[in-house]
Amino acid sequence: MEAKLPLRSTLLYELTADLGEMQFIGDTPAGKRIIGPVTGGTFEGPRMRGKILPGGADWVMLRKDGVRVLDVRFTLQTDDDALIFCQYPGYLHGPPEIMREAFTKGTANPKDYYVRGTMRYETSAEQYDWLNRIIAVGVGQLLPNAQIGYSVYEIL
Repeated sequence: MEAKLPLRSTLLYELTADLGEMQFIGDTPAGKRIIGPVTGGTFEGPRMRGKILPGGADWVMLRKDGVRVLDVRFTLQTDDDALIFCQYPGYLHGPPEIMREAFTKGTANPKDYYVRGTMRYETSAEQYDWLNRIIAVGVGQLLPNAQIGYSVYEIL
């Protein structure tokens, strides 16, 4: 059966985020909590580019089935000085041996594990007001040197 309304997307930007030292909160009533500070980074795409400001984080919940439930929030600063709040829930999971390699070396093939997020934005900058009304999907990978990368697509 062919979809009546096929999914269309376009590249919004490529992002590389720098991660600080992980904070292992441990087993809580809700699950195993890990906080990953976002300390900086860059993004660049056809309609916007800039840097990630320090101060964001990923509040990760590690489920019993090995799935990491992501809750990421940070601020983008565009090259024309607009500030954009980015927030996304997501999932990160894969076979244990692949995840060990991804987390310790950042060299695991991203085709062998799953990192996805659904980005939402808030900004008061008129030139980026269109971001307040879109959904974007990030396809991610863990990188060496405590970084994570995403190809982020606007869903049309």
